[in-house]
Amino acid sequence: MDIDAGARAVDLMRDAVARTHTPDVLAGLGSFGGLFRASALAGMRDPVLVASTDGVGTKTKVATRAGRYDGLGADIVNHCVNDILVQGARPLFFLDYVAMGKLVPETVAAFVTGAARACETLGVALLGGETAEMPGVYVEGELDIVGTIVGVVDRADLVDGSRLEAGDVLIGLPSTGLHTNGFSLARAALDGLDLREVRSDLGGTLEDALLAPHREYVRAHAALREAGVDVRGMSHLTGGGLVDNPPRVLPEGLGAVVREGSWPVPPLFELILERGSVSRAEGYRALNMGLGFLFMVPAAQQDAALAALRGAGETPYVVGALEPGSGVRFAPPERGEP
Repeated sequence: MDIDAGARAVDLMRDAVARTHTPDVLAGLGSFGGLFRASALAGMRDPVLVASTDGVGTKTKVATRAGRYDGLGADIVNHCVNDILVQGARPLFFLDYVAMGKLVPETVAAFVTGAARACETLGVALLGGETAEMPGVYVEGELDIVGTIVGVVDRADLVDGSRLEAGDVLIGLPSTGLHTNGFSLARAALDGLDLREVRSDLGGTLEDALLAPHREYVRAHAALREAGVDVRGMSHLTGGGLVDNPPRVLPEGLGAVVREGSWPVPPLFELILERGSVSRAEGYRALNMGLGFLFMVPAAQQDAALAALRGAGETPYVVGALEPGSGVRFAPPERGEP
């Protein structure tokens, strides 16, 4: 194990991490434990901590092949932030884990610097993490990435789906690509293609399309709250896509109908389905199919929600509604819908 390589990695990322530290951070990079002041919760009536841990899957293999690692930092930060946003939480601090068979300081620093930039954009402290060199466990040249987020929400503002009703509408926001799920399928389906060839259908290379960073939806949610929209439920469309994720927030007795054709499915997804001989039904479960996040709001506030999101620079789509039942069913657009 190369201890000097670990020290060099820390030196390369130090400034980027330091820029994420607010006055609430009392100790961060280099400490045995990160320190974050609990007084950051002052003024809340009944603060509830919300935490989540996740990874970026085999997207790391595409990044390794391309030699591009900074986007993975945004991937893991935004993925984790979106996961706790579903319950209405704002992020406080983030910790990362990166492991390799043989440590390459520049690779680690590129990833952590990308994570720090994403944290800085959202006002999240990158409080610490772990860099591990584990020969014999990880294949040399590959890396593994994990992130943990801790956030907070006042209990009165907790979004748990309990107030959802039949008739509430589903408003979807676009993804920036596969985000961090479906890469094993995508790599198998696209095997043999030149990832660096510029393609007219994608408006760039496959490599660029596959490595587009996972986006965040925090600011979209803030726009809805500022407009007074009653956000009764949210769903982050990660592994399980449109099939498995919405039911995670629905109360017993409620299901959802998703209207096929109510949003544009980007060419990257169509290419994966075609080359992988994957049915559209399976695509809705294995991939996000161009939608990254769902907001569930009362039908009476649909127009206000759309206006607020468009005013925030988003391109929202009304993609369905809640109905009595369970699970998610897919149906064609209703008459009069695009």
